Amino acid sequence: MPKQNLSESLKKVQEIINWFDNQEEVDVEKGLEKIKEGAALIKISRARLKEVENEFEVVKKELEKE
Repeated sequence: MPKQNLSESLKKVQEIINWFDNQEEVDVEKGLEKIKEGAALIKISRARLKEVENEFEVVKKELEKE
């Protein structure tokens, strides 16, 4: 499974925010769908950020050995 691209996820979250900003009257069903999509993207992004943090720690430890 390929790693989630943080930039793409954040771009999609911003698109969802923009969608809400551009609605005069939000369709409840569509709004709920967008909120669920945004929540899933945020969850994926948090997990990926943790992975990146761990990768940085590994690199840091490798550099400290030298």
